[in-house]
Order: sequence, then C-alpha cells, then structure tokens
Amino acid sequence: MTGSAAAKTWALDSLDAARRRTLALTDHLGDDELLARHSPLMSPLVWDLAHVGNQEEIWIVRRVGGRPAMRPDLDGLYDAFEHSRADRVGLPLLRPAEAREYLAAVRARTVDVLTGIELTDEAVLRGAFAFNMTAQHEHQHGETMLVTLQCREGPAVLSAPIPAPAETGTPLGEVLVEGGPFLMGADGDALDRALDNERPAHRVDVPAFWIDAAPVTCADFQRFIAAGGYEDPSWWTGAGWEHRIDAALEAPLFWRREGDLWTRRRFGRVEPVPGDEPVMHVCWYEADAYARWAGRRLPTEAEWEKAAAWDAAVGRAQPYPWGLEEPDRSRANLGQVFLEPTPAGSYPAGVSPCGAGQMIGDVWEWTATDFGAYPGFRPLLSREYSTPFFDGRYKVLRGGSFATHPHAARATFRNWDLPVRRQIFAGFRTARDAD
Repeated sequence: MTGSAAAKTWALDSLDAARRRTLALTDHLGDDELLARHSPLMSPLVWDLAHVGNQEEIWIVRRVGGRPAMRPDLDGLYDAFEHSRADRVGLPLLRPAEAREYLAAVRARTVDVLTGIELTDEAVLRGAFAFNMTAQHEHQHGETMLVTLQCREGPAVLSAPIPAPAETGTPLGEVLVEGGPFLMGADGDALDRALDNERPAHRVDVPAFWIDAAPVTCADFQRFIAAGGYEDPSWWTGAGWEHRIDAALEAPLFWRREGDLWTRRRFGRVEPVPGDEPVMHVCWYEADAYARWAGRRLPTEAEWEKAAAWDAAVGRAQPYPWGLEEPDRSRANLGQVFLEPTPAGSYPAGVSPCGAGQMIGDVWEWTATDFGAYPGFRPLLSREYSTPFFDGRYKVLRGGSFATHPHAARATFRNWDLPVRRQIFAGFRTARDAD
C-alpha cells in the first residue's frame, strides 16, 4: 500500500471511529434527552450531533473538496462563537432524526472527497491532515457529549467495567526531570495529525525540576479539604479566592459529604469517592490552591511535555511517553473503556523515561501556562479553531482523560479551558524546582 493510500485508509478509519462513538453516545437516548439543556455550561446533545456534521461540511466538503454548500442555512445555528451554550437550547435546531440524516449525507460526500483527492505536501493535505483534524474534532465532541451526560440529572444511561486495582511495581512520589533543552511541539511524521496549536516544534530550555509520578489522588485532595484548604485565602490567588467565594466551592464538583464519608455522582450513580483514583472535576484555581498548600506548584506546559515525552536515551521527544507505538489498553486509560480514572500507579507499561506515569489518559491535567501560540504559529484549515482563544484567559490542559479517544491523545496535544471550569474531566499533578 502506498503512503498516500495508507494515509487515506487511516483517516477513513479515524472518521469511522469518531462517528461510531458519536452515535453510540446518542442513539440510545430519546428525543427529549437529546433536545434538553442538561446544564447551562453545556450544549443540548443534539447541537453537538449536528455541529460536527456542519464543521465537516465546511472544512472538507466546501474548503478541501471545493463542492457547493449542502446546508448553508445551518452555519449560523452551529457556529460555536455565535451562540452561547446556555442559549443553544432555544435555537431552531435540527431534530435528532434530521441531524442524523445530515450527518450521513455529509459523511458520504466526505468519503467521496477523500477517495478522489490527491494528497500533496500542502499542509492541509499532507498525510490527509484535514480529514484527521475533522475526525479529531468529532472525537473531542464525543468527550464533550460525555461531559454533558455526566452533568445530566436522573438515572444512569451508561455503563462500563470498573477499573482493576493498580498493578504493583509502579512507584509513586516524585521523579526528577533533568534540565536542558528539548524540542517542544510536533514535527516530522506527527504533522499528519498534529493540530495547528501544536506547531511548529521549537527549542525550549527547561531547568531541572521534580514532578509527581502520578496525578494527585482523591485521598490527597481530601487531606487538603480536611486541613481547611477551602477556608484559607493564603493558598489561593486573588482571582481564585474571589471565585471560591462567589461559586461557594467546598469540594470537587459532584462530591458530597455524607457524615464522615465523601460520595460522588458519576453518570447517574452515587458512590463512595475512591481514594486511590486521580481527583477529577476540579478547576484550575482549586488545583493551584492545592499545590500551594502542598508546598509545590503546577508544572508549566513545557515541563509537563518534557516529563511526558523527552527520552534522553534517543536524544529527542517521542510522541508518547512509552515511545512510538500507538496507545493501547496496556499503556493508558483512554477511549471510554472505563467511565472513570484508574487508580494511581496503573499502567506501568505507559511510564515515561523520567518515571512519570499516567501522563496520557485518566484525567486532563491543568498546567500553570496560559494558552497561546507557539513562535511561528499559523492557523490550518480553520482560523477559528485555535486563534480566538489566544487571549490570555485560558489555561492549558495536557494528557487526555479516560474519555479521550486515542486518536486525539499524544504528548504534544494541547487542550484549554477557562480556569473556573470544573465539569470537564480534569485533575492535575504538582511540581517543584530542583534544588
């Protein structure tokens, strides 16, 4: 199989995987559930359902394929910047059956474009990049829809296996990352999949530092709560303390104290908080306050990537903590196999060269860094994908979560959100300067 044929096959497989997950998350729900606003922070599920089709039509059918618009009347309805999530429930959205028909019609034309197009060295066509980006965008909305289902009130509509206890032999504590330069960001063959904000690769000199070998656990965070961490403004930034008061933060989202026991609501089920799992549903301000209380700090984005990807033995950063191989179930908790993080210390086969574990999957990890453009950045396929968020208001998250599809999980992938957001599947690990 030629390189072009292999790239097309991989892109088609990724598009198919994204669509299967989109439909699996929505086909079992009735129209009332799909049309409802389950949280003012989230869109109605039917909006996400049609939005991924509209973006696919704009990006692939129109821009890459040069075909006439199929439904230009939908562009405004499904423009993420034109209507807030809270307001989308009142829009004249496609009904679920109409949305599914639209998705299928767009996908048929996408496959036609992919089949007939010549892949060149142009950035949006190299390695079928535009099609890979479209698939990743749909995968990202698959995770967004899962967040919506977590926010949903009512009995459970999803189920999954319970993670096994962590395998023995994976050390916790902290690990040292040696100082020195490394190439941060995507380059080489990774450019076939890397989104615009992951580019260009650039040299960054990072002083030596220590970083947690695993994400901060629920038991760790309970100690912060018990020590009065939410009542002491000295651990919080000014903006963080103001938000803590305004939002009445007392514990991670979905947690509740029942006597001496902490419980959580997880996809419609109430259960004891598992102490050995990475803490989740905390905002950046909570993560930062915990780190200060612990005498540490959040890692910078560059520190996080170096800890995840730098391999001194080969003298370069690798696409995954374990090397070149694609993620699988032996290395990371990805792809909604479980509907929760696995215990700290899991996946010894996925540990990075410096000894940091679970850097891919389980929970997104807040970093200290504001989301911004790398030196030499230029938008690809859509200026609206990254550029509007380079305004200093968003914090970078890294690593993916249990809900992230493997095709959208790599050491260079950059996620971002406002520092007040808690409904996302986000946790953190801490760091400190080397002595």
